[in-house]
Amino acid sequence: MTGQIHSIESFGTVDGPGIRMVVFTKGCPMRCQYCHNPDTWSSGGGTSMTVSEILGQYEASRPFYRGGGITVTGGEPLLQMEFVTELFEEARRRDIHTCLDTSGVTFRDADTAFLEQLDRLLASTCLVMLDLKQIDDEKHRLLTGRPNRNILHFAEYLDQKQIPMWIRHVVVPGITDNEKDLYHLGRFIGTLKYVKALDVLPYHDMGKVKYKNLGMIYPLEDVPPMSKEGAVAAKKIILHGIKDVRTGAPDLFCS
Repeated sequence: MTGQIHSIESFGTVDGPGIRMVVFTKGCPMRCQYCHNPDTWSSGGGTSMTVSEILGQYEASRPFYRGGGITVTGGEPLLQMEFVTELFEEARRRDIHTCLDTSGVTFRDADTAFLEQLDRLLASTCLVMLDLKQIDDEKHRLLTGRPNRNILHFAEYLDQKQIPMWIRHVVVPGITDNEKDLYHLGRFIGTLKYVKALDVLPYHDMGKVKYKNLGMIYPLEDVPPMSKEGAVAAKKIILHGIKDVRTGAPDLFCS
């Protein structure tokens, strides 16, 4: 089996624990306005690679990845779920830590065949990094072109399966920095028992150059980067929501 690979990064330090090989797959159904990898959206192009070829690259530098492992991201890696499953199963046989970096947008809780394949993948997945982009569904649709129902259900499904999660949220000025939304995001995260980390990241506009080179219009041309202080303040609000739901405190925004 081969996967369509956009690129491989050999020194990932923010894509799971330790130093990691990061595999970027091709194809994504979302069109996030702040995406800095629009060249991964199409499922076409890229490089066809086998599991053996990818793991061969990893093994050639295995001592370098001590304490790390392999992260598969995208694009949306669940579009190539069978390939990622085969890769992770072989990686686990070699005692390599596996991390799935996903939006969860392809999750289908009424699709038995999909769930069977997903369960097989999760059986060899050590960690899921899950992007929760916006808790308000209408705003999520505007930001990504997709509803968030499947994504939230995916998070709940991972929790039921006791899969460790790292949650990430990008704070974009005027788009995802609303206090009410951040607080309600926290209240949702607070219902999940297997969240092991929360990364709140400031939006940056470094993707502008890539859009220009691809002849594409950058959707957030006039939106300034978020300051680190703004991201810290947003995280405090999310943590407030987590604490309140876990202690049974009332919702701050419900009358």
